Amino acid sequence: MMAVIRLRGSIGRKKPILDTMKILNLGRKNTLVIVPNTPVYLGMLKKIRSFVTYGELSKELETKFAGKKIIRLMPPRKGFKSLKNDYPRGDLGYRGEAINDLIKRMM
Repeated sequence: MMAVIRLRGSIGRKKPILDTMKILNLGRKNTLVIVPNTPVYLGMLKKIRSFVTYGELSKELETKFAGKKIIRLMPPRKGFKSLKNDYPRGDLGYRGEAINDLIKRMM
């Protein structure tokens, strides 16, 4: 399973980006959704990677969030690195297993 967190807002975004976020139920900033790791979802995530961060969810957090569709999170403790650069220089895009550390900081 993949964890997807929306980090940036929707002001000034193009309609295809907003539609993709709506399909993924990413309506507000700091929202976490869990999606299957399939090629269809990976294509959507690549399209919106400048606005979200995503990676593989650990089994521990997967069982904790079982049955929940949308999880609202707080901003992370000690803040973000950058909301304009990709991971590892910033916080956007694919981050693999490191998504679990960010989720724990945001809970």
